Amino acid sequence: MERPRHFEADQIRVMGDAASVAEELVAEAYKMSANQWLRHRYDVCTLAGLEPGEIVCGPFAQIVRYRGQKHQTSLGSASYDFYKICLQDHAILDAVEQRRELSLYPFALYVLCHELVHVVRFSLFLQHFDATWPEKMAEERRVHEKTRKILEKASIPGLSRLLKFYRKWQPPPDAWAAASPADPPPGRIGGLTTGISGL
Repeated sequence: MERPRHFEADQIRVMGDAASVAEELVAEAYKMSANQWLRHRYDVCTLAGLEPGEIVCGPFAQIVRYRGQKHQTSLGSASYDFYKICLQDHAILDAVEQRRELSLYPFALYVLCHELVHVVRFSLFLQHFDATWPEKMAEERRVHEKTRKILEKASIPGLSRLLKFYRKWQPPPDAWAAASPADPPPGRIGGLTTGISGL
């Protein structure tokens, strides 16, 4: 199967800038020092760095959890969770191109903040990765709300327009509650999925 289209070099730079700012904003929101932040084991990859099974249709990003283990250790207690934020270039580009209200940098910032809030909440045991579908949908609402609060304080061109647009785009609470894996709620960023994929 042919791989979907991916970011060009200038778009990769935009995503890198957005990732750096998102890390700062989320760390500040959770009052984490640099050392505390570095304890979270995660990586952010665009489509060029994804395995075929990490590429999905629909969501703008997903989080895949892997089990890591330190070198030269065999004890189960030495293992740790590693979260890979898999950006779906094709879905992000389609969204930006199809909606005049969106531009790449603020949209990427929203997506990355959203995913990093998930990583922090998983790492702090505020949310189970392997939750039931209704619990995952409730968590999506919480993470969207936290992301909005974080970004409302940021002074970034185009961001207020994005938040206003997204507020209209987001479904009502009962749509999340009624959703099932076969019927994902419209307008969500990063679909919670089963298996090794979590977001």
